[in-house]
Amino acid sequence: MSAADPRAAARPEIAVLPSDVADRIAAGEVVERPASVVKELVENALDAGATSIDIEIRDGGRTAIRVSDDGHGMDASNAARAVLRHATSKIRDAEDLVGVASFGFRGEALPAIGSVAILTIETATADGDGVRVTVEGGAPPVTGHVARRRGTTVMVERLFFNTPARQKFMRGARAEWRAVSEVVATMALVRRDVRIALSHDGKAHWTLPASGDLRARVAPLWGRDVADRFVTVEDVTGTVRVSGIVERPSDVGTAARRVFLTVNGRAIRDPGLVRAAEAAYRTTIPSGVRPSLLLEVELPGRELDVNVHPAKAEVRFADRWTVERAVERAVRRALGTEDAAAVMGAFAPAPATALPLGTITEPDALRSPSPMAPVPLFDALPPSEAVPVPAARPEDEFVVPPLVQLHRTYLAFEREDALVLIDQHSAHERVLYERFLHGFEGGATTAQRLLFPLTLHLSAAEAEAFEVHRALFARLGYEGEGFGGTSLLVHGVPNPHPRFDAERCLRETLAAFTGDREAGTIATHERLIATVACKAAVKAGDLLAPDEMRALYIALARTTLPAHDVHGRATILQVPWDEVDRRFGRR
Repeated sequence: MSAADPRAAARPEIAVLPSDVADRIAAGEVVERPASVVKELVENALDAGATSIDIEIRDGGRTAIRVSDDGHGMDASNAARAVLRHATSKIRDAEDLVGVASFGFRGEALPAIGSVAILTIETATADGDGVRVTVEGGAPPVTGHVARRRGTTVMVERLFFNTPARQKFMRGARAEWRAVSEVVATMALVRRDVRIALSHDGKAHWTLPASGDLRARVAPLWGRDVADRFVTVEDVTGTVRVSGIVERPSDVGTAARRVFLTVNGRAIRDPGLVRAAEAAYRTTIPSGVRPSLLLEVELPGRELDVNVHPAKAEVRFADRWTVERAVERAVRRALGTEDAAAVMGAFAPAPATALPLGTITEPDALRSPSPMAPVPLFDALPPSEAVPVPAARPEDEFVVPPLVQLHRTYLAFEREDALVLIDQHSAHERVLYERFLHGFEGGATTAQRLLFPLTLHLSAAEAEAFEVHRALFARLGYEGEGFGGTSLLVHGVPNPHPRFDAERCLRETLAAFTGDREAGTIATHERLIATVACKAAVKAGDLLAPDEMRALYIALARTTLPAHDVHGRATILQVPWDEVDRRFGRR
């Protein structure tokens, strides 16, 4: 490089930044917009033991933010230290970072806010004499005395007044206010034991009383109709507890999606946990739609690291696979309860029960050896009143309600709180899907050899589809071989029930895998099983005998997800009597 090279003159020198510049750069990691200020201040209030928090916003938080709490407050010396960098009451050494349970443990929020705004803290440890600390744009703090009640009030004014570049990138008041309300809603869901009030430009927006129930906290935030769309989740796998509410499959995709996750009481973002919860919905919702999820995960503090993100929005798990499987299992189990069945009208379902279609138990005469291998669907069953009931164990009685077929399509029965309708095709589809899947994965599919083989003349696309999926079809019971050109000789077929039309089912399945698609498209075994189950199930319009209806009811009750077919449609619809009365003008 020559001496005249202009790059030589531009070579920078290493220098230590002045503290005020360093503070403003550090503030950017904590204070991104008014919503992040609100988040930090509310977290501090919660860590201070507040039972009531009032949040007042002006101009979307761009002009002023005021957060008041009734927590334990600070004395003069603690208040003065609170605005210094890395000052915190939450930890003392590095070991305390393992399993830290508090929200604000880094000691960055208040000094970061004070470096880019006018920050005023008024606080007292008891009613009477308190202290005021003011920091303006990173200048040394000014302290004084103030009379006030126990607790703390923090006022943030003129955010980014001394950093015009940051101020220029703030959005309009409406957008910033929307972000603030979302942050407060998240904190309100995290700490339902705390009363939280929020106002904007002098108008009350929310006043949320303390409540221990997640659904009860959702109702005032997003509406009662939204709260009623959810199914309760409650499950424990090893050391991992998963609770919360998730959207009923029949309602997925009909409104705005909401996702809320906490780990040990800390709201986080975690795509892996969201994917695990969504995986539980497979075969219950159409592809492409995504459910709303509000889930809380609890596990021992030693099994996660919360100190991995500047805004504390992420955590790291010691064993991620175990946590994700626990989440998937918990949601899957919730979707298998009565609570997950579709509901007509404004109706809050009763709590989930252990068995999905009511209190269903059975005597030895009707017992199936496996919950995944129900009684043969259309085998004749004795009338329920003729079945002996063991006197020693009344819980073993099998009680099937009187069933009526409507429109040759729906099975109907009544409960104390609702009229219940079962779609016979969707229900049978779910039964066959789980039976085929269980047999496929366990190698015990019900099949029969044909005395006289079927000869099918297929299109080129259908013949190629069978050849591509030959191994999968064989696992389901279809055994066939080419018989010149595109003809197929079938020697063995599944035998799921006496009404099964093996030839029609195979033709319709092959048509489904060709259609407008390119011939030979590869299907997963679950997709193939779902298609075969759909084609093999009884259809709308098929007349069912009373014993067949009972058998279908019993078989559906034993599936893992009785309320949904494999295409995302509901199998069960609950019509509350209140809704029926309303339609008849009785309410």
